[in-house]
Amino acid sequence: MKLRLIAVGKLKKGPEASLVEDYLARARPLLRRMGFSALEVVELPESRARDAAGRQRAEAAAIRKAAGEGALMLLLDERGRQPDSRALSELLQQRARSGAARLAIVIGGPDGVDAALRERAAEVIAFGRLTWPHRLVRVMLAEQLYRAATIAAHHPYLRD
Repeated sequence: MKLRLIAVGKLKKGPEASLVEDYLARARPLLRRMGFSALEVVELPESRARDAAGRQRAEAAAIRKAAGEGALMLLLDERGRQPDSRALSELLQQRARSGAARLAIVIGGPDGVDAALRERAAEVIAFGRLTWPHRLVRVMLAEQLYRAATIAAHHPYLRD
């Protein structure tokens, strides 16, 4: 299964981009052991539509296209359920064994995501109820992917 991280907005060079690169580089070999044959990052431009609803619709269309036909979608949204790291690892392991060709993990734009896209998602999860800047969400997602992969590999990175 291919793992595709889809984010609306471009992460500029800086400390956040360095952290994301570092965590993803560490995660890649462990994610392969989990059953993910590839890890891709897709950055989509923010919509320039006049209103929030229009931006959400345009970005949702771009996200669906980037995810690809038949992809499972895990959406990050503050209204989602809040798994702990072990539960996220188990969820990713289950998805890797599902037989689907691709899992798309999605970070929407500043206006959030279109309700229809949220309904299409196989899972909606949150990193808490707080609102986070997108660049920090990218860092947290990369770190949690690394943590999930270390949990699956029985590596001592997570200390309970």
